[in-house]
Amino acid sequence: MRASERVMIIIMLFWAGFVSSISFMEAWLKFRADGVTREIGLSIGKLIFTALNRVEIILLISVWILRLSQKLEFRAILQMKNAWLWIISAIIALQSFWLLPQLSHNAQLIIDGTEMPSSLLHVWFGLFELTKVSLLLLVSFKICHRPMVR
Repeated sequence: MRASERVMIIIMLFWAGFVSSISFMEAWLKFRADGVTREIGLSIGKLIFTALNRVEIILLISVWILRLSQKLEFRAILQMKNAWLWIISAIIALQSFWLLPQLSHNAQLIIDGTEMPSSLLHVWFGLFELTKVSLLLLVSFKICHRPMVR
């Protein structure tokens, strides 16, 4: 296994754990803490998910750099064996430019006292998080258990 693959696995496992702890635990647990109102919880959520998104962009760029450092031909980057990285990239783009801005806007409206109708934005966000974490774990596992080529 190449050094770049080892570093990529470390980054992807860290990333999967980071997203899991925030999206699957912190996001809903903060509302159960004493004294945390809906408005305070939403304000904390806006701050945390903005920071998470920025860290994820850095991690995504790092994985892309490591993947490209493996001296792949340009055509190889577009092949199905890299579909996982393209899917994760698309998810991060959708979250960064559509979901998070919309969720943040809605949260601010609620904080300001506006009642919002229910929407599927949180469901989409959760499905994207589940897909992203699953891909990060699956690819890490596959790289670790790939037969060694000599």
